[in-house]
Amino acid sequence: MNPFIQLGHDMMQLWSSYSSQYLHGIWNTIYLAVICTAIGCVIGLMCGILNTIPFSPHDHAVKRFFLKLIRLVIRIYVEVFRGTPMILQAVVIFYGLPYFTNFAMRFDNALTCAFLVVSINTGAYMAESVRGGIMSIDPGQTEGAKAIGMTHWQTMTSVILPQALRNILPQIGNNLIINLKDTSVLSVISVSEFFAVHKTVTGATMLYFPSAAIEMLGYLTMTVIASLLLRWVEKKMEGADNYELTQDDALTLSAGTYRLNKNPEDLAERNLEGGNSHV
Repeated sequence: MNPFIQLGHDMMQLWSSYSSQYLHGIWNTIYLAVICTAIGCVIGLMCGILNTIPFSPHDHAVKRFFLKLIRLVIRIYVEVFRGTPMILQAVVIFYGLPYFTNFAMRFDNALTCAFLVVSINTGAYMAESVRGGIMSIDPGQTEGAKAIGMTHWQTMTSVILPQALRNILPQIGNNLIINLKDTSVLSVISVSEFFAVHKTVTGATMLYFPSAAIEMLGYLTMTVIASLLLRWVEKKMEGADNYELTQDDALTLSAGTYRLNKNPEDLAERNLEGGNSHV
């Protein structure tokens, strides 16, 4: 039999027998990725705001000490969770935490641990993305906000962050797509996500490659749909392409967007009408 026909037959057979398990794994993967990406964005926003609070040598020593301490803690957090694989983070938190606390702190549900691991991991990446997005905004906007009496928090929430979020939206989308794929490592702590279903099915049927083909199609479908949705959101956030003022607007003359008629007779007639209007 043709190998492609045999592969298709085996895939159909697996899907007909284990479709409910595959769909359950897909749902858990999407649920984990979306929720954890949202939580990670909140963590990253808070770290980004705290990491960009300005201070000068003229500020109080206590303020400078705590701000430096906060930045040090954030730096350690980012370096640790960006510099270690997620699979080891899951193992350390799920198995290591009870080990070091004499089982006083342990997760009765592996899914709860999975939410914690993926959220913290995403937050570490988003912290640097948010910091870069904030630093990319023109400093003059921050100075202008302070000049009219806005606090640092008001400046961030009303002036800087709305622009920074638009700049880092592609990075948020990248993290969502990465989380859709990287949740596959959570099978090491027995989370029943999409890849864990693959391991269960292959253990029962020994059809490893046909099940892997189903997995590849499933992950590709999820990431493509996520990419299309994110591009749609980006396009919506860009706004209109044409900001030209309408010619009927009374302010267009003062804005300089009208077209001057260079016909001398028309100019003379317009000047005459203008002179009569002042009589």
